Amino acid sequence: MIQLLRVLIVEDSKDDAALLVRELERGGYKPEFKQVDTAASMSDALDQQTWDVVLADYSLPQFDGPSALALLQGKGFDLPFIIVSGSVGEDIAVAVMRAGAHDYIMKNNLSRLIPAVERELKEAAERREHRKAEETIRYLAYYDGLTNLPNRSLLQDRLQQAILTAQRDNKPLALLLMDLDHFKEINDTLGHHCGDLLLQQVGLRLRHVLRESDTAARLGGDEFAMLLPLAASEHAMLVAQKVFKAMEAPFIVEGLTMNVEASIGITIYPDHGANPEGLMQRADVAMYEAKQKGSGCVIYDSAHDRHSHRRLTLMGELRHAIDDGQLFLHYQPKISLQTGRVIGVEALVRWLHPQHGMIPPVQFIAPAEQTGLIKPLTLWVLNTALGQCRTWRRTGLELPVSVNLSARNLHDPQLPDQVAGLLQSNGVPPAGLALEITESIIMADPAHALETLLRLSKMGIQISLDDFGTGYSSLGYLKKLPVHEIKIDKSFVTDMVRDESDEMIVRSTIDLGHNLGRRVVAEGVEQQATWERLTALGCDAAQGYYMGRPIPAAELTRWLGESPYGLKSV
Repeated sequence: MIQLLRVLIVEDSKDDAALLVRELERGGYKPEFKQVDTAASMSDALDQQTWDVVLADYSLPQFDGPSALALLQGKGFDLPFIIVSGSVGEDIAVAVMRAGAHDYIMKNNLSRLIPAVERELKEAAERREHRKAEETIRYLAYYDGLTNLPNRSLLQDRLQQAILTAQRDNKPLALLLMDLDHFKEINDTLGHHCGDLLLQQVGLRLRHVLRESDTAARLGGDEFAMLLPLAASEHAMLVAQKVFKAMEAPFIVEGLTMNVEASIGITIYPDHGANPEGLMQRADVAMYEAKQKGSGCVIYDSAHDRHSHRRLTLMGELRHAIDDGQLFLHYQPKISLQTGRVIGVEALVRWLHPQHGMIPPVQFIAPAEQTGLIKPLTLWVLNTALGQCRTWRRTGLELPVSVNLSARNLHDPQLPDQVAGLLQSNGVPPAGLALEITESIIMADPAHALETLLRLSKMGIQISLDDFGTGYSSLGYLKKLPVHEIKIDKSFVTDMVRDESDEMIVRSTIDLGHNLGRRVVAEGVEQQATWERLTALGCDAAQGYYMGRPIPAAELTRWLGESPYGLKSV
């Protein structure tokens, strides 16, 4: 098979050039060649097209082989460069080879041309592959393979250089750290593939917002950074607002429309740190503060440090608290509005820290969800609640217990089998357990949620839809869910006696639930007037401080025998 060969011939003799072409043709090549004999003509030829090999005479009237080699190297080309010339001294041949020529062939011995060309073409291909591998390694070392943005290592290098420049010019610079709110829920519900596609689109939008002199980087997961050289806090806040504006348009991922929000933390050199590590760490503190406040963007303040340190410390200690007996459950009764009888209890986890005392659930449940600790935490709650249910059953108390699930729990394919195992090991029938989920968890991935809920429901476990009215579920989809109970969110119940709009929502939800064949429970009942109004509206059951606060199991057992809502009222 004839092989095309693009040959640049540096030669002033057309006859000698023709001999080279003929020899290449005899060797099985189809030469596409250009003959040049000056530096200018060779430079133009190199700029105009790609060449496979350069064959150069050593000495020309206006040019020579060493000059041609230097020109080739100066332009950054790594092409086989073979000197083809008349008789020259051995010293000259050695010198030109040391300068970078790949071979030296005498014009009166062109039989060496084909083997030399084949060898050098092969070696050139190997060099290209080696360079490509090196470039790939270098790219992977400094760039994120998913978004093609600089990674953490390159960001730190650029941040260090920006600090040196800012220090020299006595100018500030800004560092912004950003992560996506609820991204883990997207990954858990829609899968990592959709999550990756979303991250790619986020990276593109960040690049469009920033200047050429700025750097957008992906640090890992859903965390991004933006380095703004020679920028003060005012410009940093402006860029943050531009980022939020760019994120407003819905993201389309494989036909799914997603609305994504973000939290940004900002640090300024030299006010908040003099080195990359300090600026990065404090930007992370500010970002966490922004996430906690729901304010979108926060500039670092030293007052934030104690909150960040406490959060990180608590998450580290929660791992041990699960095994060290620091966690316990409180139980809040669920009361029938028609009979006044306790019909079940909701298990709520509490943490008694050995140094900090009682830790509010709001301080560890959400971080546990973000870090993945929610899975072992939920399994502990399930096992403990079912153990208490077993204890009550042994004393004659048939008291169903409810446990809350998170998005990670609901979309864990192992969950149904794990729940079945815990029911069996504790000797509790499936009807003795209710699992509470929220609308937002279900609607994040309806198909997957339906599959898991159907498996749990077929086992005989009760399913309760918590915080109803705050999510986005459609009535059509709600009909398909194996939900036995709807719990009206307390935000509508607490003021329903005084607020007509809230009462209308509560009334409509009760009617909707009953029309769908579901039991309806009102949360947040804190006064008798609310209890009475819910009873008049036909609500089935209620929870709230008016009837009973969450309390330990031992206290609840006593309460069941003494309270007007307890067992004596049956």
